[in-house]
Amino acid sequence: MMKALFSPDGLMGKLFFRAVRGSVRVFLFRWFRLRVEGRERLQLRGGVIIAPAHRSNLDGPLVGSSSHRRVRYLGKDSLFRPAAAGWAMRSLGSFPVRRGEADLDAMRVAKEMLEAGECMLVFPEGTRQEGDAIGEIYDGTAWLASKANVPVVPVGIAGTEVAMPTGSKFPSRVPVTIVVGEILDPPKAADGKRAKRSDLKEWTEQLKDRLHECQARAREMLNE
Repeated sequence: MMKALFSPDGLMGKLFFRAVRGSVRVFLFRWFRLRVEGRERLQLRGGVIIAPAHRSNLDGPLVGSSSHRRVRYLGKDSLFRPAAAGWAMRSLGSFPVRRGEADLDAMRVAKEMLEAGECMLVFPEGTRQEGDAIGEIYDGTAWLASKANVPVVPVGIAGTEVAMPTGSKFPSRVPVTIVVGEILDPPKAADGKRAKRSDLKEWTEQLKDRLHECQARAREMLNE
């Protein structure tokens, strides 16, 4: 009973998650004068992948907290040590993945979560990039969307790279804008059957185009 109570998915874990999300909304949203366009697209029910551009460690908390749902994340395994850190990360919706190698177990868990109706945030570019140009898009997002048969929501975000660049310990007070783009259906073959590698590649190019549009609009809003 006590173990379930204090598990990341138990009452204490859920209270911790709500407290952290509430703090992000109260303090960080105001600190950055955050503006979100298309927020309603983050409220989809059922399994869905939120796919933002990645420029700063602020991207995940700001985009994830803009949804009313508990968003799941992949996090590098070193963030889950020691045990207390692991409990906090899992309570916030994250689960570990080994960096620098193909972690098939993590991808399997992600697929199962999506099939169970979870909402998951995945950075298609993998690591943080600089500037507004969308970097190389890996096929992991396409693979997950295809295998779990879930839609993908592209998101552009501007301002976080200046607010908290790599190496910064405290965010600067600058405006941040988020643009949530049109929803992409999961990859499918032309005949409606299971998507082939060529289908995943074509779909990934569509996602890159959508991300570019969202990023350009986010920058436009920031400069208004």
